[in-house]
Amino acid sequence: MMVSAYPVEIVITTPVAVAVLEHHGDPALLPDTIGRFIGWRRAVGLPPAVSATYTVFRCDPAVTPPQAFRLDLCCAVAGEVAPNPQGVRGGQIPGGRRARLRVTGGDAALEAAALFLIRDWLPASGETAGDFPLYCQRLRFPPEVPEAQTELDLYLPLR
Repeated sequence: MMVSAYPVEIVITTPVAVAVLEHHGDPALLPDTIGRFIGWRRAVGLPPAVSATYTVFRCDPAVTPPQAFRLDLCCAVAGEVAPNPQGVRGGQIPGGRRARLRVTGGDAALEAAALFLIRDWLPASGETAGDFPLYCQRLRFPPEVPEAQTELDLYLPLR
């Protein structure tokens, strides 16, 4: 995928109340965390068709040791998140100015888009990164669509 073929838009987002399940540790164990999050979503009736899905990227996996890897799995919620055995808690994705890039494809497309935003677009734009990490809203994803048809909006918070 040619990331530069997709225009970067500056948008203003509103805060989103979310349920958060943090993954800390080896990225190879991420499928287990995803499974727990999916189980929680099913148990509380918040499937992706009802509740927007987000991922917050807390570190760069290319330079972060596996034991220090961090990522947040999130979904939009309308109320409080009740205590639960899966470890899901309430949180918020703050609103504000964002660079937004629509990405189609799997993990390789996502990685290329993130690198483009941070290494190429940001320095050339004259903008300054904000205080919240890079995140995405997952619009279409497996198992509903094949990996190659995955679609998401990647957001880089700006000051």
